[in-house]
Amino acid sequence: MDTLAHLVSLREHLLAQERHRHPLRLTKHGYKVYSQSDEDGIIAEIFRRIGTADRSFVEFGVHDGLECNTSWLLMNGWSGLWIDANEAACAAVRTTHRSWIESGALTMTNAFVTAENINPVIGAHYPRSREIDLLSVDVDYNDYWIWKAITDVRPRVVIIEYNATWLPPLSISVPYAPSAVHDGSNYFGASLNAFAKLGTEKGYDLVGCCLAGVNAFFVRRDLVQGRFLAPGSAEEHYEPPRYYLASLPAGHRSNIGPVVHV
Repeated sequence: MDTLAHLVSLREHLLAQERHRHPLRLTKHGYKVYSQSDEDGIIAEIFRRIGTADRSFVEFGVHDGLECNTSWLLMNGWSGLWIDANEAACAAVRTTHRSWIESGALTMTNAFVTAENINPVIGAHYPRSREIDLLSVDVDYNDYWIWKAITDVRPRVVIIEYNATWLPPLSISVPYAPSAVHDGSNYFGASLNAFAKLGTEKGYDLVGCCLAGVNAFFVRRDLVQGRFLAPGSAEEHYEPPRYYLASLPAGHRSNIGPVVHV
């Protein structure tokens, strides 16, 4: 059996386990189009359950936009703001996503986000206290502190990368360091339990994690209403680091360009 077939088989085996059969658990809904692993499908299922407001988003840490959580949404008629610190990646987005930028559906901002500047950076695009459908946070280091600092938008759903090597019930984060970047090790970000506690403080319930153990999903508490598996605890929703599943392709290599809705 080749490597790809083995990974597909392993994923199917994992999803066949009793844990993932619960009708409210999100993992079985995962699929990948442009997301890192299977977040595209989980996002679709969350909004199927709660509905959308105006299909708006903010995502930072998008790199070139070919592997992020909102490219598929953009292709499905959503609109919003992307932020990335890599100038060359932003330039690539302005080419591959030119049609969405020119139509006003996408704003690409080149900025290194910190807890101190995140609200002004978002505020240049969205007015203060604006409700948006989705916020996706992936800066690979200060994620906890940046989400904690965000007050100028009110997302209905938040996706954030957690450090799956720090198992529940541990509730820890790296110390805040504005200029720090990920060094490729397992020293980054925060544990799932730390994010679950922060979510509670900010009015969100943890509703699931992707099977690869990369991203956690939070829904604003007033929208949960029995639609998701309770309790919203790290112990209930934790998925271990199965980063090898993130290498599963959606088919051909990722690329994007103008599309016509017919």
